[in-house]
Amino acid sequence: MVQVFGLSALILFFCSSLRHVMYKSAAFDLGIFDQAVFLISQQQVPFSTLRQIHIVGDHAAFVLYPLGWLYGIYPSVYWLFAGQAVMMAAAVFPLSRLARLAGLRDSQVVALVLAYLLYPAVFNINLYDFHPETLALPAFFWAVWSARIGKIVWFCINLVLILSCKDVLSITVAAMGLWLIVFEKKRLAGAIALFAGIVWFLIATQKIVPGFSGSEPAGLELYSYLGSSIAEVAKNLFFQPGLVLGKIFSLNTLIYLCLLLSPVIWGLAPQHLAPIVAAVPALLLNILSSADLQRNLVHQYSLPIIPFIFLAVIQNLSLGGGWFDRRGIIIWSLVAFLALAKYGYFWSIYSSSLDTWQATNAAIAQVNTQGSVYTTAEIAPHLTHRKLIRFTEANSPPLNLTEFNYILLNARHPGWESNHEFANGLVDQLKNNQKFKLSYQRDDVYLFKQ
Repeated sequence: MVQVFGLSALILFFCSSLRHVMYKSAAFDLGIFDQAVFLISQQQVPFSTLRQIHIVGDHAAFVLYPLGWLYGIYPSVYWLFAGQAVMMAAAVFPLSRLARLAGLRDSQVVALVLAYLLYPAVFNINLYDFHPETLALPAFFWAVWSARIGKIVWFCINLVLILSCKDVLSITVAAMGLWLIVFEKKRLAGAIALFAGIVWFLIATQKIVPGFSGSEPAGLELYSYLGSSIAEVAKNLFFQPGLVLGKIFSLNTLIYLCLLLSPVIWGLAPQHLAPIVAAVPALLLNILSSADLQRNLVHQYSLPIIPFIFLAVIQNLSLGGGWFDRRGIIIWSLVAFLALAKYGYFWSIYSSSLDTWQATNAAIAQVNTQGSVYTTAEIAPHLTHRKLIRFTEANSPPLNLTEFNYILLNARHPGWESNHEFANGLVDQLKNNQKFKLSYQRDDVYLFKQ
């Protein structure tokens, strides 16, 4: 198992790092977290100028503070990639223990672990920048294992880790508590999780996040059709069900469920889906969102659902269910990975800007101070170790360019939220601005210094 974990973590780390090297990571979200953790390591206020918010006011992700210790050793964004890869791969340890605890044979345990590692969303989520909630993935498995064998202290430690990763994970923790009480008969652990989830949700969303950001929690605008506050959204969910039923019973929802379940459909049975109860809040958040990106296997929004899908598989297999033996499970999982994992992006979408790769590297090398930077969304996470950095937005240009010491533009590939017209216009404007000097130009990459 250790060898499987090590190889998996290495592959995940390599792939996310390679994507970053190819300039396909972005200001949102990698740059936000990298800047914040760097500032934490420097004992400075972790205010993200990309998001224009104190990082705690984003999603109350206190887990970022310990990551600052690693940046104190050596400040590098690769700590985030490494931590994410290690934690996502490390889920194989509690997963295998849960499988053995349920009475699965060694061959079934091996097949289940490989099915997890080949689950498309695991690969895709790891690939897509960095998100603190990925650090909670093994903790969900460990928490369930701890509850089942009565290790309450270890259970609570894992709850603390989960809750420190993102405010919205608290509703999954609360739902997990309900599942533990009703279906697992683990009343003490369930009560702790239910209480902790509800209390932390209220504290984080009503006190901490507004206190640090001055506004409602991020993402609430995706449910604006239900209300302008969490209280309004909750009220309308119960008293105006017509607003949500159309989204729940829709083709989009059916496709989303197929994407989630098809890689492990061989191990699921309707009568053994009780663990999915804990995943219902996250499922509903994704189904009801106005953003399609919450209903795919690329982004991180489905992460809290993954542990409970595999717990449902374990429950079914332990009772003699399942379609295949070990070989069949591995073949099915491999086919699902080949069909739904986004490894193909490396020679399609991710390779689209390689024609300016060398020029961009050379320009970045000339940004030799921690002065303020204005650049594209894709270059930004390579330059976030500073107090002020912003990325080019065609619809929201900066009011004062002179607040930046460096302006780095790629007119050929202007990046997310920008366009060629805006980038070329900005280049012309800077060439005529006496306060800036064009210090580097190659392949439509321009670096201006003040």
